[in-house]
Formats: sequence, structure tokens, C-alpha cells
Amino acid sequence: MHPNPAFRWPRSASDHNDADERAALEALIANIGFGMIFAETPDGPRVAHVPVYSTGDGALQFHLSRGNALTKHIAETKALCVINGPDAYVSPDWYDMDDQVPTWNYLALELEGPVREMEREGLVALLDDIVIQHEAKLAPKTPWNRDKMDSAKFEKMVDAIVGFEMEILSWRPTAKLSQNKPQAARDKAADELDAVGRRAIAHMMRQFGQT
Repeated sequence: MHPNPAFRWPRSASDHNDADERAALEALIANIGFGMIFAETPDGPRVAHVPVYSTGDGALQFHLSRGNALTKHIAETKALCVINGPDAYVSPDWYDMDDQVPTWNYLALELEGPVREMEREGLVALLDDIVIQHEAKLAPKTPWNRDKMDSAKFEKMVDAIVGFEMEILSWRPTAKLSQNKPQAARDKAADELDAVGRRAIAHMMRQFGQT
């Protein structure tokens, strides 16, 4: 999480409430669907890059290959998950202000909590949930499901992975979108980012850049 309070998760005006913020964070997880899991092992800190799924009730689920360096050690420990949204370099020239420096705008979410290993039934349900969530984004494509593959091959692939669930005790979002600049400067920088193809972060600067 960025130490500057200006870059906490951007709040709208007086109608903001914690439920709105939580819903926005849940939507971020669902839209990106991929994160980095960090944990300590006897060989030092390790990270895994994995699909992630929020249950909507305070838990984050993911799976690891049995051969992953974290698999044997992550259960019953505390882990950190980082989910990265759009990001972009911001040139100081774009603000049309004196004495500015280059910076990087970005959206990120840190989640921390204890991890437990899931039963096989829960792992299969997780795989189904991930497929349903992301295949829906590909409409009008007919969604893929595991009924389209040989059941024995599916079971063999499930044998090669382990499911985990993190109880999220801490949500730490950062939205660094030039909120510390005047509105005109933010808009100008967003226009320049649009022009170089960084449209997602430009949109967020316009949509959420208000303090």
C-alpha cells in the first residue's frame, strides 16, 4: 500500500460507504482474476503467479502445482496476495505544471491472511467457479466446461494441483491516479496516456481521480 493517504482507494463524494468500497474491490478481483501469492518457506520467501477467486464472503481461493515451491509450506501460515491492475509511466511534461517529476500511476490490491488447504471437492468447485467466471466474459462464445473433456484426464490433472483458501484479514488497496494534482493536470495527463495507448489507466484517472 502506498504510504501517501491521497492514494488510498478513491472515494466518491458523500454517498460513499464501506459496502461500496468492498463491492469495488470484489469487482477488481473478479475482473483481473490473477495475482501473486507470497509466503515464507524454509528456503526463503517465494512467490506463485496464480488465478485467484474471491468467494465474496471474505475468502480468496487459488491452486498451486504440487511441484510449486510454496505448496508444501503455505498451509497453516500467513500469506500475502497482490493483484495488479492497469499501470503506466507518467511524464512530468504532461501536467503542464512547473517543477514536476516522472512518476508511475497504478492500481493494486494487497490481501493478507492465514491459508488452509482445501479438500478435493472444494478444489474442483474452485476450478468450476473460475471457468464460469471467465468464460462468461467471452460471450457470445459458447462457454467451455469440463464435460467437454475426458473425465479420467480431468481427474488426473486435478491430482497434479492443490487448492488453498486464504481468510482475508487485511485489505490494502492503492489507487495512485494523480489525485494529488489539480483536476486540469489530471485530465491533461489522462489525455496523453490515451494517446500512447494506455487507455485503461487514463480512464481510471478520469473516473476515480477525484479526492
